[in-house]
Amino acid sequence: MSNEHIHDHPEAHDHAWLHAHGVPHSHDHAHNHTHTHENTRAVLNRLSRAIGHLQSVKRMVEEGRDCSEVLVQIAAVRSAIDNTGKLILQDHLKHCILEAAQQGDQQTIDDLCQAIEKYMK
Repeated sequence: MSNEHIHDHPEAHDHAWLHAHGVPHSHDHAHNHTHTHENTRAVLNRLSRAIGHLQSVKRMVEEGRDCSEVLVQIAAVRSAIDNTGKLILQDHLKHCILEAAQQGDQQTIDDLCQAIEKYMK
């Protein structure tokens, strides 16, 4: 799906999908918090390592490596991504959700519930 199509039909994808796929979009929903977190550098480092690892797995497939080896490496990439997600969730809870609860910002809490629902699928 092209970015043009996404912009023509923003309802086609939810906000988390747009972020996950790096699609530029507006933040027209009302959040009363910033997205500065103490673990941003650690998250970016983990994502960079996971991307590098996934590229290595792709090369393994291109080279015709043993399927069992490839599956083990895919499991390692999945674990790295899941652990990165946990770190993001911890940061979000400690900062954004704490602030949202203090300010009575129900929308931010509802957004987290929706994100967890999609993350856990």
